[in-house]
Amino acid sequence: MSSPATATAPVTAQQLRRARLKMLAILLVCAAPVIASYLAYYVIKPSGRVNYGALIEPQRDLSALPVAPLDGPATSLAHYRGKWLLVAIAPGACDKACTDHLYALRQIRLTTGKDRDRIERVLLVDDAGTPSAEVMTEYEGTVVARVQPSLVERSFPAEEGARPSDHLYVIDPLGNLMMRFPRNVDLNRMKKDVAKLLRASRIG
Repeated sequence: MSSPATATAPVTAQQLRRARLKMLAILLVCAAPVIASYLAYYVIKPSGRVNYGALIEPQRDLSALPVAPLDGPATSLAHYRGKWLLVAIAPGACDKACTDHLYALRQIRLTTGKDRDRIERVLLVDDAGTPSAEVMTEYEGTVVARVQPSLVERSFPAEEGARPSDHLYVIDPLGNLMMRFPRNVDLNRMKKDVAKLLRASRIG
């Protein structure tokens, strides 16, 4: 016969509820990864797209594109082989859309840190005009080169209803045009794309 000291105390309803809540919490913690993956796959469906810029497929070799730098002799884009080229296209008057693009190229290059020397900023002028001295000073370091308008239309594909001057482009170190960014470019998203390209590339 058990003594009062060794008898088992009856389980109260409150203790039973606590035990059930603890068990439920443990089950939820264990099931959380499964629930999260289910939501990600069936509710928040992945688009499969990991880049912001549009890939140019097939890539276009533009290394032979003739250009005439404003501060040097006529050449081709092959002159810049070995560098990643961030390219803007605009008339020589360089309106606000043009300076916005130049600002974007400058900022993207600055954010790449130690990789900035792998990048060349290029403004292709598609008419007989010349950017003002103020623009040239503000965006010093940008290669400014003249190119025939017909070659721009043929070489740089644009979105439907847009012109090449509406976009920013990326040319890889082998001279291939491989990416186009949309109008009203989001600098943060563009920066991520450029950073990924630099990390993945073994050239340039």
